[in-house]
Amino acid sequence: MAMPPVVDQATWAKELDALRAREKAATRELDAIAARRRRLPMVRLPDYTLVGADGPVRLADIFDGKSQLIVYNHMWEPGAEWQCGGCTSFTSVFTRLGFLENYDARFVVVTQGPIKDALAYAERVGNPMTWYSTADSPFGADVDAPAGGGFGLNVFLRDGDTVYRTWHTSGRGVEQLTHTFALVDTLPYGRQEEWQDSPDGWPQSPAYSGWLDSPDIARLYGPAS
Repeated sequence: MAMPPVVDQATWAKELDALRAREKAATRELDAIAARRRRLPMVRLPDYTLVGADGPVRLADIFDGKSQLIVYNHMWEPGAEWQCGGCTSFTSVFTRLGFLENYDARFVVVTQGPIKDALAYAERVGNPMTWYSTADSPFGADVDAPAGGGFGLNVFLRDGDTVYRTWHTSGRGVEQLTHTFALVDTLPYGRQEEWQDSPDGWPQSPAYSGWLDSPDIARLYGPAS
């Protein structure tokens, strides 16, 4: 297996400093993007009703008294033994969300699956987040996560009983919100996926081959783990 070249400490430090300049530039750009995000306009939403563990609940009440809400729209295939591996893996990393209390915010999962099935699946894969169903509501479709459609992440702001949609992302935009790939990208061999720019001889496999699938999440974090 190929390996990075071996150099002396001074040479390594010089190369690291050069890379650090680019990393700092990326950090500043992310700060600028966040500043622009804070200046986005927003869209007023209707008064949706979803279903939670305790029955029907208005979207405004899902905030649980907070003014800000993050919603991950989890893909759902009716009758499937295992739901989307990417969604299951992504949401599995959010085991401790208490820090959001200090920011007047909450983070929940919403899926097109019936609430009974959704809660059973969450327990099966060891997901501790709060889940809601939009199976009988147009909410999912209206925020770009329709039945039979893809996943996505939406952010909302509440003013009294009025809810506004402030931000949305999907695809690799969601990837940026987990520590999973940020950690893996620090490794010498990275994600080891064929699409990535890596030196000759680096281990590479088809895209997604290193990702945990839903059965893997259940085995690692579910009740039988």
